[in-house]
Amino acid sequence: MAEQTVDVVVEGGKASAAPPLGPALGPLGVNIQEVIDSINDKTRDLGGIKVPVKVIIDPATKKFRLEVGKPPASALILKELGIQHGSATAGKDRVGDLTEDQVKKIARAKFGSDEATYTSQIKGTARSMGVTIGEGQVSEEEKRLAEEHKHEAEESAAEEEKKEAGAEGESAEDVAVESAESGKEKSAEGAE
Repeated sequence: MAEQTVDVVVEGGKASAAPPLGPALGPLGVNIQEVIDSINDKTRDLGGIKVPVKVIIDPATKKFRLEVGKPPASALILKELGIQHGSATAGKDRVGDLTEDQVKKIARAKFGSDEATYTSQIKGTARSMGVTIGEGQVSEEEKRLAEEHKHEAEESAAEEEKKEAGAEGESAEDVAVESAESGKEKSAEGAE
């Protein structure tokens, strides 16, 4: 019989027999607790980050092996900085700053190497999140401005949604009026 695979995404170091893992493994006859313990051991260093895991099971012997995927670079950057999210206005506001050593650490975690190609990818991801490299701590003033810009962006998006909803409503109304007028004109032409 061919190997069977169960793909799941778990929080690093916190896998449990609860769905989706337990119900997926149960019918395969593998020792669920052994699988969970193994996943938690291999993902412990990634605590708080969602990690893709592939459990490959040999149904004949009930033996398994794990393939732990790599979390997104953005998640590793957020974890390294201890922040919840990137900037709502990247390029305008910064939410954190990484040192070159931190960039190399993240590159090793993501790619297994800190070669220039990989550190460049991490730096690019960081920039797109409003995270700078080597510029020093984010000041309280910068944090305040970033929060203001975030609220402004949210308000602007909400206003834009209202405008679109209003425009859609007017369009439907206009179409209904035009349709009714067009029908009256055709009726009048037919009566002549």
